Amino acid sequence: MSTTDPLAALAALPGVAESVDAVRTAVDRVYGHRVMRRRSNEVTSEAALRGARGSAALAGADWALEEVRRRTDFGDAGEPHLVGAALRLTAEAGQLLSVWRQSPLRVLARLHLVAAGGTGTDDTVGRPRQAGERVDEPLIGPEPPGADEVAGRLDGLARLVLAGTEAPALVTAAVVHGELLALRPFVSCNGLVARAAERIVLVGSGLDPKSICPAEVGHAEQGAASYVAALEGYVSGTPEGMAAWIAHCGRAVELGVRESTAVCEALQRGAA
Repeated sequence: MSTTDPLAALAALPGVAESVDAVRTAVDRVYGHRVMRRRSNEVTSEAALRGARGSAALAGADWALEEVRRRTDFGDAGEPHLVGAALRLTAEAGQLLSVWRQSPLRVLARLHLVAAGGTGTDDTVGRPRQAGERVDEPLIGPEPPGADEVAGRLDGLARLVLAGTEAPALVTAAVVHGELLALRPFVSCNGLVARAAERIVLVGSGLDPKSICPAEVGHAEQGAASYVAALEGYVSGTPEGMAAWIAHCGRAVELGVRESTAVCEALQRGAA
């Protein structure tokens, strides 16, 4: 693997180019929809709502879309808190694009602060976990590494982002997402934070500048078991495992595109 641009080396793995091409084709198609010329803000808002619902579902709060749309009180515990956290993160992600390019770790801390909301103590929210602190997140799968390894790998991830890459946006987004899931650097809400970070990369890279391709929808649609299995491939570090994880993330974006295409079609029928 190249020491100058390791993400570009991942882009050369078997099957990855096909995933990248499929995502690019799908994204271009929805951006070319006639509704996007006049009502893109509505599509963006709906994509945000559906993306938040999908992310919350993977965190254990699988609510119907209309329930998410209707509720205004999300509390500070249990499923309501998870749904509220996902909604807050989706809104916050769009405000952090410029900061991400300068300080990814600062963005991750902010995302955790927003997600945790009223849970945890001031001592644990918004910072990586320390030795002896356990992760309260049973749905993700493989055992996370210890706090010392987390600190080193978070620093490495930040340096990777800041260095820039020739790799396609899908590859970068998949690595950021996978690394955060593998590390689970915070005591809670890591899945929500990882999926929000993926969104930031996809939007900030220019692949999805209007944030209308909610990968969270696709991750949820593929199911928790598939999500965990793909993550295990990432954690393995093998070329096959890494390629499978990137392909899984690519399929998630494609399914998100399909969702927003349906939104465009519905808006078009309503305007007809």
